[in-house]
Order: sequence, then C-alpha cells, then structure tokens
Amino acid sequence: MIRTACAVALAALGLLSAACAAPSLPDPKGAADAFGRAALKGDADAIYAMMTESAQKARSRQDVRAVVTDERQELAEEGRALSAKDARVEATARLRFADGEEAALDLQNGRFYVTSAGALPGGARTPEEALDQLRRVLARRSYAGLMRVLSPATRAAVEQDLRGLVAGLVRPETLPVTLAGDTATIAVPGGHHVRLKRESGVWRVDDFD
Repeated sequence: MIRTACAVALAALGLLSAACAAPSLPDPKGAADAFGRAALKGDADAIYAMMTESAQKARSRQDVRAVVTDERQELAEEGRALSAKDARVEATARLRFADGEEAALDLQNGRFYVTSAGALPGGARTPEEALDQLRRVLARRSYAGLMRVLSPATRAAVEQDLRGLVAGLVRPETLPVTLAGDTATIAVPGGHHVRLKRESGVWRVDDFD
C-alpha cells in the first residue's frame, strides 16, 4: 500500500520531494526518550522489548543483558544525550520491493518524503549506499542515473568531455579516417579519437575517448 501511494505521487508530480503520508504515525521522539530512560537505568529488559523482531532473533535477552552490563557507563552517556532538550530525532524508512529496487523516505512533520528511489538516486548517506546506487544505474544502463550519482566535479568533467566529442563530430565527412582492414580510426578535433569496426558489412563504434 505504501509503495502504491509513493508510486502514484511520483508519477503525478515527477519529483523526489513527493510526500507519502500515513494516516497516523507514532512520534519517534517517544521511542528515543524511552530508550534514553532505559539506557540511563541500565534496564536491559526494556531495551530488549524495544528491539525489532529480527534484532531479537539475532540477540537473545541474555545477550542484551550482558551487553548492558559490560557497557553500562557508555549507555548511560547515550541516555543523557538522548534526554537532552536540544536532541533531534530523525526517522527514516527503507522499502525494498520484490524486484530488488529500494526507496528511502525521511519522516518530516508527520509525513514521509521520498529522498531516493530506484530510478531516481538521491544522496547516499554511506559509501556502501553510493556503490549500490552506482551498481543499479549501471545495471539499468541509465546514463541519466549515472550522472546523478557522480560527484559534481566528475559529472561536469564527463559532460564537458562529451560535449567536446559531440562538437567535434558535427561534420563527420570532413574528418580524417585511417583504415586498416575492418577497423577505422578517426581523430576528432579536441583531442578525441573514435575507433570503428566492421562486422558483416556494418560499421560500428568499437571504442572512443
């Protein structure tokens, strides 16, 4: 249902900032405050109760008690930090669809806003996320997607390089062609080179720089 709502919003607006709202959302600050109190008290059972089902499967209640005992001081410091008046809670959601694509959403003012989604990469928060976005756009052979995941400097350099190649190919009939059997090399103004290869009587671009 959430995916459908997001898809409709994206299709209608064509923007990553489209909002997907839920009828009623719990305040994440309440969960943060509760964890802060439990951490201050060293209440392992309360902390265990707040864990997700998958997290509870990964760590038993006894494991959590051992961690709380060993790291009581550090947990108390975290609890004090979470209880501070200037503490800010940021909630995010990550949806993985059946086709393997993902959408990331941030909770703002009681509404979830799409920050990235499959064909529309957003800002990666970790190097792993950036690499995953690169893999996805390469798998889709998406030039536009690739440009979005590159740094501004690299994107500008690639686009400038391609613009130079496009400009140099404006009048291809005037360019010098060096033939060698079924291969041809063309020097393009601006320092570019294009290599062609003939297969079954058809010339195709084999490489360019």
